[in-house]
Amino acid sequence: QVQLVESGGGLVQAGASLRLSCAASGRTFSNYAMGWFRQVPGKEREFVAAITWSGDTTYSSDSVKGRFTISRDNDKKSVYLQMNSLKPEDTAVYYCALSTTSNGGFDYWGQGTQVTVSS
Repeated sequence: QVQLVESGGGLVQAGASLRLSCAASGRTFSNYAMGWFRQVPGKEREFVAAITWSGDTTYSSDSVKGRFTISRDNDKKSVYLQMNSLKPEDTAVYYCALSTTSNGGFDYWGQGTQVTVSS
């Protein structure tokens, strides 16, 4: 089993920065890809960014490319999402996820942290 706990969310003004953290416990963290997703009430969960187990390769959605950066520290069993130049449309609950599946699907999820960006 894996437990994921997000932190770092909050209320900020447009243009500000936030850094989300996700701490993992349970299984061997360094073996697995990690990702961040977000969800607005009434909408489907949206992919934000992902990082391979080694940290060598990252992926991000077009909506956050150039503004958000995903990183990880396997020694600390943590993954991070640095969010710069925040926009009101970035407002959502942000979820950390871990993939143990062979097809790359994410099967473990955190409880989420709220990010609110005011205009």
